[in-house]
Amino acid sequence: MEESATGTVTEPVPVAEDEEEEDKEEEEEEDDLAGRFLRLEREQSALLRALPPFGEPVSHIYHPLDYAWEPHCDFVRRYCRTPKRVLFLGMNPGPFGMAQTGVPFGEAWHVREWLRVVGGVKKPPSEHPKRPVLGLTCRRAERSKPAPHRAAPHPTRPVDGAL
Repeated sequence: MEESATGTVTEPVPVAEDEEEEDKEEEEEEDDLAGRFLRLEREQSALLRALPPFGEPVSHIYHPLDYAWEPHCDFVRRYCRTPKRVLFLGMNPGPFGMAQTGVPFGEAWHVREWLRVVGGVKKPPSEHPKRPVLGLTCRRAERSKPAPHRAAPHPTRPVDGAL
């Protein structure tokens, strides 16, 4: 309890986070590497959506950056904090990879358990009956999936023999 200048006693009122502080944090996030990367992805995604529609035999088009944006952002914010020299070879988003999780490689088990990515995944506007989007709960995997006990080492732990 606080005493005001007039001598009356007032109860502190719970206040939601200061909106100005929240806006400032969002601006700072937009200025960091991950924020700039996400902004570029949004721009590229908008350009892709502006393309003319595909004709037959294409019946369904998935845009995981629309319906799986939350886990995608979590992934980028976790692993795209500093510049890296990276070359992706043979990257295949596949129906049980990025189409499920919004993470550009790996199936849901690795994204959830190994990378520890979190976030909600919505349903796409048009979903193929044989390729439902289940998000991070998807139990299917691409054909090249190693057994969980043979999974790659945790990203924050050194590989055997590494310094």
